[in-house]
Amino acid sequence: MRLPVLAGVDGSEYAAAAVDWAAREALLRGVPLLLLHASPPLPGAAVPGAALDRLHHVGAWLLRRTVADLTRRHPDLQVECAQADDAPAGALLTAARDAGLLVVGTRGTGGFAGLAVGSVALRTAAAAPCPAVFVPPRPGVFADGAPPVRGAGQVVLGFDAHRPAGEVADFAFSAAEARASRLRVVQAWAFPAESVSSRTLVVTEEDRAIWEDQEVLRLSDALRPWQEKYPRVTADADVMLLHPAEALLNASRSAGLLVVGRRTEPRAAEGRLGPVTHAVLHHARCPLVLVPHAM
Repeated sequence: MRLPVLAGVDGSEYAAAAVDWAAREALLRGVPLLLLHASPPLPGAAVPGAALDRLHHVGAWLLRRTVADLTRRHPDLQVECAQADDAPAGALLTAARDAGLLVVGTRGTGGFAGLAVGSVALRTAAAAPCPAVFVPPRPGVFADGAPPVRGAGQVVLGFDAHRPAGEVADFAFSAAEARASRLRVVQAWAFPAESVSSRTLVVTEEDRAIWEDQEVLRLSDALRPWQEKYPRVTADADVMLLHPAEALLNASRSAGLLVVGRRTEPRAAEGRLGPVTHAVLHHARCPLVLVPHAM
């Protein structure tokens, strides 16, 4: 049994964009879409029962409205619903244990004008047990009634051939195959330690070309197992002499999907993201997938 795509519903335009993306992804995968509404946090230690009942009724109404809209636009989509009394982040993380993909908006109903990423997105980004997609609101991208798009928008994979993460590469190649789109593999690199010398103040073009060729060959070798596994995917390698965050953000401007790894650290406190992951989460110009991996 293939695991469902999970998306949160809270009535915001951000969640609506995420749900629409999740619906299209569920259709591409041929799996159900599971919609979850969680009660928003309320002030005070004791919440009156009437208030909880009201929140439950509002949540049920939001789910019914969302299902009706999705069913009208995607009649072949199987949609399931659930409600939780826990706070949204905790409820999504619990439900994600039985999901193949978690999809959330970069923000919800809270926050303030100009906020790029809300607290729920931040927590799920750092702790989701499955790959998690963060969908920014982009007017005009999610056209009403359009079928799942194949071949529109390349998939971009952020990759490090020095420490290749198989789960991340596999997700990106699989996503490109499902969308019948090209895969752009971006690897950032920096001058090696031997470029720093007391005898020279500049890096020669010859040295730079040698080091860059080494990076290109290393990336080609690291990608070979996935190119053999996914022969229908055309993968273009792009080695950039840039900071990794800058390289990925530049690539996201023309991408339909950006795939980046998130290293899981069992001993690290929940809620911590690396600097590159933090940057792309806040500034990516397309849906971002964070794929957890153990390395």
